[in-house]
Amino acid sequence: MPRRIAVATGSLSASVALFVRATSLDCTTLLAEKLPVAIPAVQSYVIWLKTSRRGIMLIAQVTDIHLGFEPDSPGEFNRQRLDRVLTELAAMQPRPDLLFATGDLIDRGDRESYERLREAFANLPFPVHYALGNHDVRATFAEVFPHVPLDNGFLQYVVETGPLRIIVLDTLEEGRHGGAFCAARAAWLKARLDEAPEARTLIVQHHPPVEVGIAWMNTDPAEPWVERLASCLRGRSNVIGIVCGHIHRAVATAWEGTIVATCPSTAPQVALDLRPIDPCVPDQRNLIIADPPGFGLHWFNGRELITHWDTAEDHQVLARYDDNLQGMIQHMLAERPGSAPDQAA
Repeated sequence: MPRRIAVATGSLSASVALFVRATSLDCTTLLAEKLPVAIPAVQSYVIWLKTSRRGIMLIAQVTDIHLGFEPDSPGEFNRQRLDRVLTELAAMQPRPDLLFATGDLIDRGDRESYERLREAFANLPFPVHYALGNHDVRATFAEVFPHVPLDNGFLQYVVETGPLRIIVLDTLEEGRHGGAFCAARAAWLKARLDEAPEARTLIVQHHPPVEVGIAWMNTDPAEPWVERLASCLRGRSNVIGIVCGHIHRAVATAWEGTIVATCPSTAPQVALDLRPIDPCVPDQRNLIIADPPGFGLHWFNGRELITHWDTAEDHQVLARYDDNLQGMIQHMLAERPGSAPDQAA
């Protein structure tokens, strides 16, 4: 299981963080021997993860859990859906290196629901990292998850893995359904990107900064927060993706030189309907549907980030790798460059 060590980097020299990343120093040694005893005022945080597969990472994602939607139900529907996804991820081979839960963790912002969320994630065989969505409440979340770093009141931090640098952003503005990204958060992101301009970087946040075509869930590209985020990313070819939630559907598009991908929710999905919507005319269209709970897997192969989406359900299997299909598998593998004849034997 990867080890997680939090390091405050705000007023510390950026060269310390870059030195560790370049030399792959054991983080325990760094903390014990390299950092000063007195750490200056904290401005940002880095969480260090030591992964088992050199240069390759498998990142799992769950989003829009909405735990507590049925606060009086001991067998809550959304908890059952979450448990199905977590059971599948924990049994997966190869096992994910880490899991991101990307906002709308609970439905009503209450402490009890956050405590149930903490319980649900407690015994997973990989570390869990969090982003906040529009249903979340920062102060209540921080009470239940005090180990998660807050920076200037925002849940924004960096996860250093070696092969990939992951920046978690806070797009929550409490009381607002859509996203937000103020000047302070933009300045923080620019500073983090400037620290490691060549590092392959993945951004994690709740709200996608793009239109998705579903009128009642769309982000308007003219919103100031979208332009503020875009200005941070322009000209930075090292940002290989932005993974989000909020839409309750799998969606992907190119944006500002990178790829934005939204993960399907563990809670019920948003119905696909690309028609315009009139706020004055309830037209009886489907809004929420009980499709199976979904999750994302982001595979970093050392070069690109490849995203898969799946559902936690009993899939109907139509073919297995058995003697009957061995010849097909051998033939397919033999076509690849560098394949030796005995590799497919």
